[in-house]
Amino acid sequence: MRSLCSKKAVFFIAVMIIILLLYSTAKTLTNSHRIISDGYKLISDQFINTNSEVIKKGESENSVKYILQWTNPKNVPFVYMGEGRSGFTVRNCPYTNCIVTADRSLLGNYTNFDVIAFAGPEVVDYRSPKLPTMRSPHQKYAFASIESSDNYPVCSDRLNNFFNWTWTFKLDSEIRWGYLTVRDKNNVIVGPNKVMHWMKLEDMDPVSDEFKEQLKTKTKAAAWFVSNCNSKSRREAVARDLKKELQSYKMDLDMYGSCGNLKCSRDKEDECNALIKTTYYFYLSFENSFSEDYVTEKLLRALNNDAVPIVYGAANYTRFMPDGIYLNARELSVKELAAKMHELINDPEKYSEYFKWKNHYSYHRKDASVDTDPYCLFCTHLNNEELVKKTTIYENFRQWWNPPGRC
Repeated sequence: MRSLCSKKAVFFIAVMIIILLLYSTAKTLTNSHRIISDGYKLISDQFINTNSEVIKKGESENSVKYILQWTNPKNVPFVYMGEGRSGFTVRNCPYTNCIVTADRSLLGNYTNFDVIAFAGPEVVDYRSPKLPTMRSPHQKYAFASIESSDNYPVCSDRLNNFFNWTWTFKLDSEIRWGYLTVRDKNNVIVGPNKVMHWMKLEDMDPVSDEFKEQLKTKTKAAAWFVSNCNSKSRREAVARDLKKELQSYKMDLDMYGSCGNLKCSRDKEDECNALIKTTYYFYLSFENSFSEDYVTEKLLRALNNDAVPIVYGAANYTRFMPDGIYLNARELSVKELAAKMHELINDPEKYSEYFKWKNHYSYHRKDASVDTDPYCLFCTHLNNEELVKKTTIYENFRQWWNPPGRC
């Protein structure tokens, strides 16, 4: 009997020691992570990602938004998104309560995330990672791409009825990526948009005499800075034909980079831009592929360096610029284009009118301001309860994304 009591006492003491150890461990863990009872919000009093401070102590669990990167976080556009909320804090975004991770088990189950984001170039590929097989009603699936749909088309129906949001260059995306922002003279954002209400060129204020004097430094017809010499749009062929046609007017098209014989290092971007501003009448803003609304920084290079842009793409350019400030290489033949360039170069007054827009509008990179930065916009959108509660679905995503006749 005494032996039995002794064994019971030992067992009781051992159990108490185990309980104390478990309590101590649990308390330690609680200091760094704790699960909220709603089943899908993880709030940290300190950190939830060892690489970045993501949640402030005392922050409400309902204010935290969790974004899961389903595809490779090292690829564009996710590579610049940052881990945790570091990408939003470093940009000084209006909202910094969004948590970014590629860890599908962070919240226990991927159905607990607010948004699952998919990088376009990966998810449209037939070899893409397996798609989620479970889904919660509160979740949004977001398609993210800064790449042209002409280069990365969807060639099956498997993504129809799959995405709720898109984060792309297309102007009807819920969250716009894009490369540029248009502001009026009061610094109010006015574009680009599908429907624009530009001032007519004839109603714009005239170019100042001082600016006309600045334009007199120009001595060469056109420049083009390019590295991709085998584009889907075949822009390089158009450029070669234009160069040949300009030579009949004793004018030239200078090609910088891999596709030409001139160099201007990307490490000296300011010097390259200054060269365009002082030397060239026109700049080739040629896109590498044909997609609706796909207008890149190539247009900014011309507009912000006092060169008339010659555009070549599938965009409706009146969504991006007023009529009368650019030439379109898809609307004019090479012969017509060269003749128009020659005409304007030999008529300084008429050429200067292509810059009247500068009295009323300005062009900026989207990442130049927190209210237009694409990454900030993602978190801002996720904090708009009305938009989050709204049920949306891309029933025919293939048709929405692809250029006409692709695949």
